[in-house]
Amino acid sequence: MIFPENFVWGAATASYQIEGAVKEDGRGQSIWDTFSHSPGNVADGDTGDVACDHYHRYRDDVALMRELGLAAYRFSIAWPRIQPDGRGKVNPQGLGFYSRLVDALLAADISPYVTLYHWDLPQALEGEGGWTNRDTAYYFADYAQAVHEKLGDRVAHWTTLNEPWVAAYLGYGNGVHAPGRRRAADAMRSAHHLLLGHGLAARRLRSLGAENIMLVINSAPVLTPAQVNDPQATPDAADAAAVHRIHTLLTRQFLDPARHGSYPAEVLEAAARNGGTDHILDGDLEIINAPIDQIGINYYNPCVVEAGPGSPVDPAWPGSEDVRFRTADAPTTAMGWPIVPDGLSRLLVRLSQDYPGVGLMVTENGAAFDDVVTDGRVHDTDRVAYLEGHLREVHRAIAAGADLRGYLVWSLLDNFEWAEGYRRRFGIVHVDYETLARRPKDSALWYRDVIGRNGL
Repeated sequence: MIFPENFVWGAATASYQIEGAVKEDGRGQSIWDTFSHSPGNVADGDTGDVACDHYHRYRDDVALMRELGLAAYRFSIAWPRIQPDGRGKVNPQGLGFYSRLVDALLAADISPYVTLYHWDLPQALEGEGGWTNRDTAYYFADYAQAVHEKLGDRVAHWTTLNEPWVAAYLGYGNGVHAPGRRRAADAMRSAHHLLLGHGLAARRLRSLGAENIMLVINSAPVLTPAQVNDPQATPDAADAAAVHRIHTLLTRQFLDPARHGSYPAEVLEAAARNGGTDHILDGDLEIINAPIDQIGINYYNPCVVEAGPGSPVDPAWPGSEDVRFRTADAPTTAMGWPIVPDGLSRLLVRLSQDYPGVGLMVTENGAAFDDVVTDGRVHDTDRVAYLEGHLREVHRAIAAGADLRGYLVWSLLDNFEWAEGYRRRFGIVHVDYETLARRPKDSALWYRDVIGRNGL
């Protein structure tokens, strides 16, 4: 299985998960600093205070990327490093760190893929309402401009947002992520303002000369239990309606405004029942419908549903009345997530059909397993099997016509896994959290060989 000649191979990380150094060089506080230091929010009371200490060890990490043959590295900028209060004065020390990182990547022939927002909102802005406050979207565009002015001469690939569904619905809906709010109306308002911030930032970046702009979503094929193992299974009308509704809330809620300049009716109906639609102003959708060059897809597992009254509607899913969420009949990772590789090819093909004219990239795909160091090695055969299975489906999607341009494994390093703390390891490189020593796992060496031959 050989991939297209210019297919991009890489890996991804996020700032709060790996950087550490949360009080150094003028960095402000983020919502994840506040959330992780609040008892009961994160497993074992873990925080990102040190994480992988990438802030001090980035040169060694870049050297490791080069050894693995990565052509691209997707990382996020910590907004509080650039603007400690989320607006106004720019911190030159924060920008300096990312400038040095970009230079190190380019010297190693690795393309930097910059993500401007991977959930670490400045706490000062959260104190003013966070993403429920419309002003945050405009501050975000100013921040994007400040980053581009420093890095735009060397960075060709820009992502505005990472997974706005998670930021809105897990952060403001059911509260399992920062800032920990639990109100469906706040989630829906935040989702819109995140999209508004995306549109404003994308337009600002384009005006400054950016030529490759991406929006990254956490999408998944929405399937009935029967469809998990039988793609040809035909759901009855009620189950088909449940599938359509959840696909709309998960994926179309974000891609329809970004690509078509409109919200699906189901999203507007859900908003009307949860706080109203007064936050959607005239002209917003035109702003959100800024031209983008790629859609980034973070895929881990399918979403399985069927019709039927479930438990009370989760604030993370306003509009999901009369839908029951089910678990796929499949092996699982250490996160308990079902392993369904062909869900990725189904998703990529559908998105190519629904949103033609824009390229796709797998910006996250990977798995947590209970890795063990044995004689100085990590024989993570489960992860190798997981990655190989998903890459076969990536190849299948390309053969079926998906305009897929690259694959970025999640994650380069074991790291702070949000509410799971450090007990879940997604990395292809093992991190000893006592010594912070890095150790490539068997999956990293396998991935190096895949990159070297451009195929399986």
